[in-house]
Amino acid sequence: MTGKRDFYDVLGVERNASQDEIKRAYRKLALKYHPDQNKDDAEAEARFKEAAEAYDVLGDADKRQKYDQFGHAAFSQGGFGGGQRFGNIEDIFEAFGDIFGGGGGGIFADLFGGGRRGGRRGPRAGRDLKIALDLTLEEIDEGVERTISIKRQELCGECGGNGARKGTSPVQCPGCGGRGQIHRSQGFFTMATTCPRCRGAGKVIENPCDKCGGNGRRTERGDVNIEVPAGVEEGMRIRVPGAGDAGEPGAPRGDLYCLIREREHKAFQRSGPDLMTEVPFSYAQLALGDKVEIPTLRGRVEMNIPEGTPSGKVFRLRGQGLPVLDGRGRGDQLVRVFIEVPRKLNDRQKELLREFAEIEQERSGSRSFFEKIVDYFN
Repeated sequence: MTGKRDFYDVLGVERNASQDEIKRAYRKLALKYHPDQNKDDAEAEARFKEAAEAYDVLGDADKRQKYDQFGHAAFSQGGFGGGQRFGNIEDIFEAFGDIFGGGGGGIFADLFGGGRRGGRRGPRAGRDLKIALDLTLEEIDEGVERTISIKRQELCGECGGNGARKGTSPVQCPGCGGRGQIHRSQGFFTMATTCPRCRGAGKVIENPCDKCGGNGRRTERGDVNIEVPAGVEEGMRIRVPGAGDAGEPGAPRGDLYCLIREREHKAFQRSGPDLMTEVPFSYAQLALGDKVEIPTLRGRVEMNIPEGTPSGKVFRLRGQGLPVLDGRGRGDQLVRVFIEVPRKLNDRQKELLREFAEIEQERSGSRSFFEKIVDYFN
């Protein structure tokens, strides 16, 4: 007997759990029991280490297979090897920091002081920017290229981005010796925190640049070209790589994200790639039938109104909608017809309508249709 708890019990997952479920379970435990969140709690430190050992085995498909077959014996002395016991936090960060997102260590980077063992962080990438892009349906239908002017951070041309006055350079931080981190012991763990003086850079500026005040960057206005593909929808985001803020010297720029907003159209409403519109007709047109021209985003098309068309009927014009974003054809245009009642009639029109009403009443019997409806509800 090894005295160790079952690794599946440690992570709180079933034996048939997926690798993603195991990763999520370890992430949750690592954040819960991290010593920085549990000061002077020896049990939390032990649980943190235990969870790392469990994930080292169950997070690897080959090690997990051996563990499922032989249990802890697979990694004990004389076993298959490959299991790992972690002596300090830095070892755990080196092993698993990547699952917490990104090159800087993600959440682990924040908890462990923002760097890998024995060195400081690299130059920081530029910040991402966001804007809203208002488009008409006509622009969405054809696709459009926009040039916009935005304010963003650029490297200072005076100091080249290092923040030091011209003719000088940043010097090694005396607080951390250029490491960017300050190490301290806590129990059997060695904790690393970001140096408060240089903020992890490892260098400090004694003579700040006159133009940027030591920041290394300045706010400037610049133009960005944005290519919007046809068929985009409200709420979609277009990413323009490298159009965000400048990063520190040697680091990439951030990106620009454009949020698509559709302007309201006076004639059309949108439902995915389909367009909807309502068109008024006279009673005579719907009753007798007609051939009419219907407006679309790309001009007018002919549509037949069959004899006896009821008000509210919806016709479908194939291919007259918006482009499908992945390039597979177009949507349709849905046309709802309704009767437009004239507000003013001349004497002849009134005469003809009265005659028509009399004929209708004779066809439907002595009582009017309205009277029949009243009788029904009574």
